[in-house]
Amino acid sequence: MPTSFPDFRLGRVLATSFTATLTERQGDAVERIPTPGRLVDWLAVSGLAVESCTPGQLDRARELRESIHAAATAAARRDPLPEPAVRVINDCSTQGRAAAVLTAEGARHWRLGSTSAVADALGVIAADAISIVAGERDGRLALCASPTCRAAFFDTSRSRTRRWCDMNTCGNREKKARFRAAAHDRSGPGPGPGRGPGPGPAT
Repeated sequence: MPTSFPDFRLGRVLATSFTATLTERQGDAVERIPTPGRLVDWLAVSGLAVESCTPGQLDRARELRESIHAAATAAARRDPLPEPAVRVINDCSTQGRAAAVLTAEGARHWRLGSTSAVADALGVIAADAISIVAGERDGRLALCASPTCRAAFFDTSRSRTRRWCDMNTCGNREKKARFRAAAHDRSGPGPGPGRGPGPGPAT
């Protein structure tokens, strides 16, 4: 029987989409690349197809993911970047051999050194992280307002006031929680001491 894996959360920014392969970091964390094969799947849907991935490469990918998350979180808070995270991001970026090529449709496509080059794919992700942490892109790094999430995301909205990493998940959940709380407030507490007449004397 095939194993069921949690769905990916794919966004428009490669680096922060990659950090979203681990969600609910402040609650019951959900690992979305639990196996090497699942990392292969994520890379494929992100335009970085590889043939295979070893357990060691998966460990390296997760190390990069957490380093990007740490650096992006620090940047969003305007804190100093953690040196170990910067070192991992830079190592992955410089070890990759991917090349950007232009398609006939005018789109950018990444050509990896070989179809099994996970290191090349990680290099592309690391370079994308560098561009957003360094402030080279039009947008701002922010942290999800959900207390169980706190994911770093790249806000490209016109007002730059986005609060949720994903409106369909964290945002929708928080909206439902506020609605339930408001409904509870409107219903008010039931009768009790000091809130109206109690029962009359027994007859």
